[in-house]
Amino acid sequence: MTTQAKLISTMIPPTQQSADSQNQESAEEIFVEPIAGQIGDVTDWLPEAVIPAWEAVAAYPLLGGLIVAVTFFVLAILVRAIVLRSLGQITSRTKSDLDDALLHDLRGPIFNTVFLFGLILAINSAGLATSSGWMINLLLSLIVVSWMRASLSLSSTTLDSFARNPNFKLIEARTIPLFDLVIKLLIILFGSYVLLMIWGINPVGWLASAGIVGIAVGFAAKDTLANLFSGFFILADSPYKVGDYVNLDTGERGRVTHIGMRSTRMITRDDIEVTVPNAIIANGKIINESGGPYLKMRVRLKVGAAYGSDAHQVCELLEKIAVEHDKVCSHPAPRSRMRGFGDSSLDFELLAWIDEPEKRGLVLHELHLAVYDSFAEADIEIPYGKRDLYIKEMPGT
Repeated sequence: MTTQAKLISTMIPPTQQSADSQNQESAEEIFVEPIAGQIGDVTDWLPEAVIPAWEAVAAYPLLGGLIVAVTFFVLAILVRAIVLRSLGQITSRTKSDLDDALLHDLRGPIFNTVFLFGLILAINSAGLATSSGWMINLLLSLIVVSWMRASLSLSSTTLDSFARNPNFKLIEARTIPLFDLVIKLLIILFGSYVLLMIWGINPVGWLASAGIVGIAVGFAAKDTLANLFSGFFILADSPYKVGDYVNLDTGERGRVTHIGMRSTRMITRDDIEVTVPNAIIANGKIINESGGPYLKMRVRLKVGAAYGSDAHQVCELLEKIAVEHDKVCSHPAPRSRMRGFGDSSLDFELLAWIDEPEKRGLVLHELHLAVYDSFAEADIEIPYGKRDLYIKEMPGT
């Protein structure tokens, strides 16, 4: 160290020197050796018998690079044809369309991997690696992106195929969005990690910084994250599915048309679309009118008959009205019950099942009209509240 350097060193406080050393170490931790520098030359990938012939061609770098590029272009076509033909002979024996879709998605990545890798070796053979290191990193990145795109497409195709398979009960149509999101996140995270390594960036340093940013974002978007996690649990637990008719604690009643990661959409009887955040649904009470062993729903019609009416006749008449209605199910059969003695009437209840929960209001309307007309024809009085007023005369008036 020179006298001037020593003088400058003594003028810098020890704390600042330690901070500079820490910054240098942190910079060294963030940036690592790129993968491109570890690929090597063509001679590292050739058999020993071919190396003497290649060394003669390597005396002309540009010519050698061109030969390597053309060779790997032809090789990429041959490898793709051989691999796809071999796999195609195996998949032709199956009845599933999944394997055919997989072969279609693998065409691009297989060709790109072989050809782009050949271009990297061609750049090294032409002696351009030192000045075109970014180009090698770019070619490697294109290979990774090609496989990422194929993996994303393959995941969706595979999940759809498993959902249609009745023997595979783990994945169903309602859980496809959940599995699809998780798989795609893993693919993107792994692909991003490889891309960072290609460009010589250590992901550990970025993850430490992302942790602090993630805490800040978590506080700022806590409502959005609550809806997101609630969407996960709704898809996993499945209290309802698309097409179900549900009632919510908040008063909404309608048919579910879409279940997303942030919200659920439904169409009410007024043909109005209502969007409800998943966090509200997850923390509330849900009445699924389409749940149970089947989609049917039971409706209850309360009827009063005047005292002195034939109770057996009233029950038979109510059951006949329900049986003759075209929207009432024959199984389970409709039934009528006498429920008690009211203040001014005998209280009956008609129990009937319908196929579509959203038609409950219409069916009750038609049953009420039918009961009113039938009771009038049978001379059965439907009582109403009556009050008798007695006026007592006061003495001396």
